Amino acid sequence: MSQHSCEQRAYPRGVTQDRPPQWHAELRARGYRLTPQRQMVLEAVATLGHATPDEIADRVRSTASGVNISTVYRTLELLEDLGLVTHTHLGHGAPTYHAADDADHLHLVCRECGGIEEVAPAILDSAAQQIAAEHGFAVDASHFAIFGTCSHCRTTPGSAPE
Repeated sequence: MSQHSCEQRAYPRGVTQDRPPQWHAELRARGYRLTPQRQMVLEAVATLGHATPDEIADRVRSTASGVNISTVYRTLELLEDLGLVTHTHLGHGAPTYHAADDADHLHLVCRECGGIEEVAPAILDSAAQQIAAEHGFAVDASHFAIFGTCSHCRTTPGSAPE
């Protein structure tokens, strides 16, 4: 999903009206209940795609105005510990969270416009192989950000240096 548009998913990836998320079963299997706050945070993460804790809190508050930001942070921490959400840093600001069952991907982050494009990690296979061969280091390129200038900003006169 790119931040060039404000598009939101009607349902999270892999979730349809006929196939609801399995959050209740996953939490119960780990000894936790699916509380209303946890459900609202999970729904916000799944619907928004990639979102900061503040964006998630705003989404949750649109339904339950009494939920404060500390509840959202605690819930995100627990959900990440349980493997239901994950986060990445897309710059100097707050991390962005997304559902852990989203496919592995890299973020191409434009420093000019702030747009974000997702690409498959296989795009870095040759670099990962070279790093392994030269340094003995096994690269985990499943989820991180690469910064640069998007094609739109590069082709718009005066918007970004070549």
